[in-house]
Amino acid sequence: MKMVAPWTRFYSNSCCLCCHVRTGTILLGVWYLITNAVVLLILLSALADPDQYHFSTSELGGDLEFMDDANMYIAIAVSLLMILICAMATYGAYKQHAAWIIPFFCYQIFDFALNALVAVTVLVYPNSIQEYIRQLPPNFPYRDDIMSVNPTCLVLIILLFISIILTFKGYLISCVWNCYRYINGRNSSDVLVYVTSNDTTVLLPPYDDATVTGAAKEPPPPYVSA
Repeated sequence: MKMVAPWTRFYSNSCCLCCHVRTGTILLGVWYLITNAVVLLILLSALADPDQYHFSTSELGGDLEFMDDANMYIAIAVSLLMILICAMATYGAYKQHAAWIIPFFCYQIFDFALNALVAVTVLVYPNSIQEYIRQLPPNFPYRDDIMSVNPTCLVLIILLFISIILTFKGYLISCVWNCYRYINGRNSSDVLVYVTSNDTTVLLPPYDDATVTGAAKEPPPPYVSA
């Protein structure tokens, strides 16, 4: 005989490296948090020293700035928002607050949709890859080598690479979703399932209801000696 909670019967609670989905979500949130913090530091350093990200004509074939101030401020705002979302997901998974995980899950869906859109664009417009490579600076690393590759093979390689990324991102989405369902079910469900040896399932009432029902019964009559 064993006690089985209903939220563990329809999906897996384990993820990569056989750890719990709650632990996996915490690690994923911390990883995204560190990554976005590093990006924020790079953006702030670029804003403090604009000459560091200014490339000359000999480097890019034209007098071009890597990012102007408006785009820099937008990127900093996006990085701050991502840090907030990742911190909320990490805190929600650690403290078992399911609602705090929803923004991070929505970001994952949005990111997956963007990558899928890139894959569809490459599949529908395969010549766009060659045109994009031609627009790169002449001294861009491996530009000539990439241009020499057969266009069909290049499209297949890019599609294979994007497919691997989409598969990995889909797996991470499923881990976060399972963590949300686990926490949400654990916090909202008060009924346990009692599974017997003959596969008979019995729903046990909540403890509070059983206590109230038992207290409502009338006590037995007092004992009277003969």
